[in-house]
Amino acid sequence: MGNGYWVVERIWIMAQIASYRDLRVWQAAMDLAEATYRLTRKMPRHEEYRLSSQLIRATASVPANIAEGFMRGTRKDYANFISIARGSLAETETFLLLIGKLELVPSSPIEHALAQADTVGRMLTKLRQSLAAPKSPST
Repeated sequence: MGNGYWVVERIWIMAQIASYRDLRVWQAAMDLAEATYRLTRKMPRHEEYRLSSQLIRATASVPANIAEGFMRGTRKDYANFISIARGSLAETETFLLLIGKLELVPSSPIEHALAQADTVGRMLTKLRQSLAAPKSPST
């Protein structure tokens, strides 16, 4: 696997990611946001402007920050927005855990959303690590 292989592989990977919408982490974060929106519909009406709205804002912020970071001009900016997305994900998980503790919805959708959040978190961590690593030479 000489340099030619890596250059070809890198070009192929870059050709596959033309937009933030092509990122698996963004897609997974969107799935999580959709799941949490659906979960909030099962919550009592009196929580609409309390936990529901906070959960929706936090979870929507995750894919939004991935997208914004992707569109930034530098790796440093991108890494910063991934860190912000990780913070929003932690908020999301905290709200989900609180909703579960308060028994505002059945545990099954909460467990499902927490599993999705775990997957997104691992993906964000890997992405953040790759952005922090020194950039490899292109040739």
